[in-house]
Amino acid sequence: MTKIKSKKKFGQHFLINEELASDITKKLIFRDSIIEIGPGKGVLTKNLLAQKVSNLVVSEIDNDLVTYLSIRFPGLKIISGDILTLDFNKLFENKFSIIGNLPYNISSQIIFKILDNRDKILEFVIMLQKEVAERICSAYNKKSYGILSVLAQTYYDMSLSEKILPNNFEPPPRVDSCVIHAVRNDNIDIGIGYNKFKTIVKNCFQNRRKTLRNSLKNLNLPKEFTSSDIFSSRAEQLKLNDFIWLSKEINKINHEVRTNK
Repeated sequence: MTKIKSKKKFGQHFLINEELASDITKKLIFRDSIIEIGPGKGVLTKNLLAQKVSNLVVSEIDNDLVTYLSIRFPGLKIISGDILTLDFNKLFENKFSIIGNLPYNISSQIIFKILDNRDKILEFVIMLQKEVAERICSAYNKKSYGILSVLAQTYYDMSLSEKILPNNFEPPPRVDSCVIHAVRNDNIDIGIGYNKFKTIVKNCFQNRRKTLRNSLKNLNLPKEFTSSDIFSSRAEQLKLNDFIWLSKEINKINHEVRTNK
């Protein structure tokens, strides 16, 4: 079989630790329908197939690897192309899980895509840069706590692995890695649409050092509302429920303003 070289433009670092690969795939709870993102040379794929996953699809952007995988795993369903442009609604009829060693250069974009499709995605087990993984799983009152922390933890129960050293990959990355395991929680309807919630959370974090009173000035909120104690806090000091409450109240005020005009 042709030797495959990693390509920098795709952010490729192939996992070579077979024991670690097996452990990662065993984390999956919901195994009826799974998409693997960026299978590379198939180290996770091999374990998933050995574990008799019933409906496995892999998504790979590198044409050389698409050819390699089709030869190594005859009959495997491979989607060739960019995961960011893939329509998840057309992937499976039922809900599904995601697994993968994500390209570190687009890992945040992939998380946002997962959140956009949160009601179809039951679970995800993903490897990514340790710093990014810690940011996503961060608790409030930490500098690493941010937009992705709030959005991901609002809709998923998250856990983080121990750090994974660069020598587990070929070529080794310049950073440590971690695995996030996330399972969809019961927050189906938080009382505000996801896109509005995301916009308000982003606004809260746009000036991290400032209080919410200053960060949200552009929303032109009534002074009697912004006089509340919560507006004297910075975004990183708010718990998940604080963000949900604040977003619902802001949405209610904006709706009333639009209605009265």
